[in-house]
Amino acid sequence: MNGPRILLVVGGGIAAYKSCELVRTIRKEGGSVTCVLTEGGAKFVTPMTLAALSENPVHTTLWDLRNEAEMGHIQLSREADLVVVCPATADLMAKMAAGIADDLATTLLLATDKPVMAIPAMNVRMWQHAATTRNVQTLRASGVDVMEPDEGPMACGEFGPGRLPEVQMIWQQIASALGHGSSVMVAPEAELGSVTGSMIPRGIPNAKKAVAFDDPAALVAAKGEARPAPATDPDALGHILTGGDAPQPFDPLTGQPDFDRGLEHRPLYGRHVLVTAGPTHEPIDPVRYIANRSSGKQGFAIAAAAAEAGARVTLIAGPVHLPTPPGVERVDVESALEMAGAVEAALPADIAVMVAAVADWRVARSAEQKLKNKNGGAPPALELTENPDILATLAKSAGRPRLVIGFAAETQDVIRYAREKRVRKGADWIIANDVSGDVMGGDANTVHIVTESDVISLPEMPKEDVARILVERFADALPR
Repeated sequence: MNGPRILLVVGGGIAAYKSCELVRTIRKEGGSVTCVLTEGGAKFVTPMTLAALSENPVHTTLWDLRNEAEMGHIQLSREADLVVVCPATADLMAKMAAGIADDLATTLLLATDKPVMAIPAMNVRMWQHAATTRNVQTLRASGVDVMEPDEGPMACGEFGPGRLPEVQMIWQQIASALGHGSSVMVAPEAELGSVTGSMIPRGIPNAKKAVAFDDPAALVAAKGEARPAPATDPDALGHILTGGDAPQPFDPLTGQPDFDRGLEHRPLYGRHVLVTAGPTHEPIDPVRYIANRSSGKQGFAIAAAAAEAGARVTLIAGPVHLPTPPGVERVDVESALEMAGAVEAALPADIAVMVAAVADWRVARSAEQKLKNKNGGAPPALELTENPDILATLAKSAGRPRLVIGFAAETQDVIRYAREKRVRKGADWIIANDVSGDVMGGDANTVHIVTESDVISLPEMPKEDVARILVERFADALPR
């Protein structure tokens, strides 16, 4: 492509983090990107991140006197070859359809004389609501290219159409809109660690007909195709287990096997995912031990999300009091030595996610009897020795999984230490987080995905949502 200029409007939704990947893809294909970040979008990605990736200033407000003295919003709207709204939330599309111009993004969308493309992302019920259907029809009638969303599990836990399409599919739609062909090939080498992909042709999905309605004014949500995400409990209706295999794909409406649908909607089907979670307890004597404050919640959430995505999951858990996620094989351990042995026994695996906060040291010789407190005496001297480095050993082993992911819990210089750890341990990714607050034991997390060439920072969100986003990226990184 000969340098297309894309104006990217980033809406406010959980899928906004994928706009970072879209910016990188457009630039990799030879295009330039200028970003307009809405107030909602700024809750999920920062102007600094988009500016660093695009190497262009990021525009956030209509009230920038320096730019608006020269009618900057008009200039922005006219300089691009294509205006792309990604993610296009229900609210943003409603404003576009109604011609509302109450911020920079909606004002330039109303003022542009260039083609506009909207990439929807929202909850399934919001997508299927009569109001959204009507707005999509209005936008398409006005010449806006509204891409069909993907169908699958969502961050809210529901299942159906409304997911943001994969970035390569979005790029293909952009290339087609700009007249540069209708077939785009996935890059032969993924940029995430050492994981490599293959040259895979990607087709534009067939457009679905808009839902018809008799009364345009009726804003009544219909059930439509909304349904719960596929169950992963081996005892649940619709699963067929054979010889210890992972749950077979099934139609969640009928409860009957459906191999065509299952493989499409369960991206980790047929994969083995190994997850470690929780702390380890290193005995000092029969009643005392060395430990840390890890609750295991993030690791358990990742195991659950991987099972929801169709994987066979082995969860090696340190001493925590958490229920086993449905469809997950759990192995309980106490010490780092036990965890190292369990990890080795669980191989081979396609993905290893080492979330556990393994103790760095153990007592060289733990006492067989309880150590007594001598009044006025000196405390006993504890000779410490290093525990095995489970992550580094796994990353260098002959049976190395295709994708090895470590976690880094830091209290300062989080990203710098994570980058150093990734190289030192030989991991493909490090998921870093700041634990100086109440993250350990809490229900929310703020993480940074550190790869060989990039850092993706996610906003604070529940650990279950972090897990779903990470598992989605795991599936994207593995060769199809």
